[in-house]
Amino acid sequence: MALSLSSLTASFSSLSFSSHISQKPITPSLARTQSFSISHVPRIPSLVASAAVASPAELETADLKKYVKSRLPGGFAAQTIIGTGRRKSAIARVVLQEGTGKFVINYRDAKEYLQGNPLWLQYIRFPLITLGYENSYDVFVKAEGGGLSGQAQAISLGIARALLKVSEDHRKPLRQEGLLTRDSRVVERKKPGLKKARKAPQFSKR
Repeated sequence: MALSLSSLTASFSSLSFSSHISQKPITPSLARTQSFSISHVPRIPSLVASAAVASPAELETADLKKYVKSRLPGGFAAQTIIGTGRRKSAIARVVLQEGTGKFVINYRDAKEYLQGNPLWLQYIRFPLITLGYENSYDVFVKAEGGGLSGQAQAISLGIARALLKVSEDHRKPLRQEGLLTRDSRVVERKKPGLKKARKAPQFSKR
């Protein structure tokens, strides 16, 4: 029994828990944790709106708007030489001012607005060419509705009507060219039972 007690005492003394336990307070080590650097943090998009670079077309449109407003103080309705033209479902309000033959349609150059189509450009210039004023007036137009073809013909009628306010003597040459006649033709409506306004389905007897 004495032998067993002495062997137990020796075994307990060999363990000596206090000698192996560090007296320093345990602090969590961050050596193995991933370091949080600014490069790893996902970047949040800045709330400050940066000025978008405007395209040349937008800059030109903005310049033309300023130009038209400077030439037409008070807007289109305040002008004296003004004419309204209509064609199909298009409406054009035209203002004439003494100038060098510049055309501005909806704050855009006429050639750009009408896509460089020579027929449409001829429509809008024909009333001025008829009277020899192609380089005497600047034309400012507000057009809406319909397509470009209808708008071009509406502009032609609007210019002709505006030229009547310049002088009543312009009526005869404009009338001779048919520029004062409102073209009332519109697309005929589709009929029930037909494929279009007049086109019927193909008939087969057998």
